[in-house]
Amino acid sequence: MKDYYQVLGVQKGASEEDIKSAFRKLAHKYHPDKKGGDEKKFKEVSEAYAVLSDKKRRAEYDTYGRTFAGGGAQGPGFGGFDFSNFSAGGGPSFGGQGFGFGGGQAFEFDLGDVFGEFFGGSPRGRARGRDISIDIELPFREAIFGSERRVLIAKVAACTVCGGTGAQKGSKIVACMACNGKGDIRETRNSFFGTFTSTRVCPHCRGKGETPETPCEACRGEGVAKREEEIRISIPAGVSDGEMIRMPGRGEAAPGGNPGDLYVKLHVKPDVNFSREGNNILTILPIKLTDALLGGEYRLHTLDGEEMLKVPAGVSHGETLRIRSKGVPYGRGARGDFLVRIEIEFPKKLSKGARDLVEKLRSEEGL
Repeated sequence: MKDYYQVLGVQKGASEEDIKSAFRKLAHKYHPDKKGGDEKKFKEVSEAYAVLSDKKRRAEYDTYGRTFAGGGAQGPGFGGFDFSNFSAGGGPSFGGQGFGFGGGQAFEFDLGDVFGEFFGGSPRGRARGRDISIDIELPFREAIFGSERRVLIAKVAACTVCGGTGAQKGSKIVACMACNGKGDIRETRNSFFGTFTSTRVCPHCRGKGETPETPCEACRGEGVAKREEEIRISIPAGVSDGEMIRMPGRGEAAPGGNPGDLYVKLHVKPDVNFSREGNNILTILPIKLTDALLGGEYRLHTLDGEEMLKVPAGVSHGETLRIRSKGVPYGRGARGDFLVRIEIEFPKKLSKGARDLVEKLRSEEGL
């Protein structure tokens, strides 16, 4: 089992600053991109620092000789992480990045203060607009059969004057002078590890490599502006309360980048007559005691219109009757059922004649 204090060359009671200082020196010495570096040693000191720089994991290691939360101290390597990616041209940022030891479980630690200076600038790639979320309330029937809504949203969208190009009408698009049309800028920095080169998106053209010769006056060359936009939302059949619809690319626009997404959260209003049980629709049907004993026929209101329901003789209170394929649409043309829960209405008062008949029934049938 590795002794992490020995790996870093510090005493067990070393302070956090001593541990960090020892790691900096060893990481500089063994970094694989430096001449004479040692990737295996570099992984070992990084693993040791990952545990000893975290108060909780250090306490576990001091007590048990290993850590339990998010990775153990006994596994080999650095979660299979490829340190060869630290070469010039930029690499991954370690701030808040998760790594695992041994069992592959991930935990987080921050090496941003050590490696942050390697990879300056913003990541390569296009910018992305902000996501938007809205709430829509639906009547019960619309949630079952679907509907279409049109909503007016104030958001950052493509400029209507220049069509999102950022150029004044009739103006030419020319190569960006800041990056010579490449779309990115390379920067070289000196650090205690040596000299590193990083690449970042050109802030002038935002990675496009070109700019308008004369910027659009409406959006000042940004290609986007704050405005109201009407959006058509198609609500599919069978949606549930709290369900979310994602509309890719309908969020806010970003200058020179991709738009965000629109998220629509649905709130289904309760109905006084119907409720939903999975793909079935449920209603309550009060019936007379005589119909429960002898059977009867009732006219029901369903979401598809009126239906005649035959109540069989001897039906029980709370029993559920079923009308096929009148429930919630799902799949390819399939539908759930319409459920009818029976509630027998017992008379509160009986006339003398009715009481005599019930007494006679009880004596004859043993009820």
